[in-house]
Amino acid sequence: MVFCDTSTLAKYYVPEDGSEAVRDRLDAEDRVVLSELARAELMAVFHRRLRERQWDHFRFLASVRQFNKDDTGGFWEWAPMDGPLIRQAAQIFVTLPEKVFLRTADCLHLVTAQRHGFSEIYTHDLHQIKAAEALGLEAVVLD
Repeated sequence: MVFCDTSTLAKYYVPEDGSEAVRDRLDAEDRVVLSELARAELMAVFHRRLRERQWDHFRFLASVRQFNKDDTGGFWEWAPMDGPLIRQAAQIFVTLPEKVFLRTADCLHLVTAQRHGFSEIYTHDLHQIKAAEALGLEAVVLD
């Protein structure tokens, strides 16, 4: 069982450097857990590819359909976000060392992983990799 953020989830669907390693690793897992936030962020990744003309409309819709099929099939397990989790994420910034750069969405992924008992998070986001340590998590990058 592993916890992934959106940068790793995106590599599962978007062919780029590291995608093959991500697919191999996640396909070998019995459970892949993600924050519910990753669902919306992944659609934003797909839309960005369409907007920037890296994908045509057919490729965009095919990716959305594949994700929906995988999701409906239970491949992804969604960790819910609720009020207490949002409050916990907000509180992180009160005690976070001033030199740590942590974006809100990254914080939500990290706090979700912590809440669900994970000690590591699969990520390819450079800022999140650096911030994970400040929250006591190990960042795992698949290459």
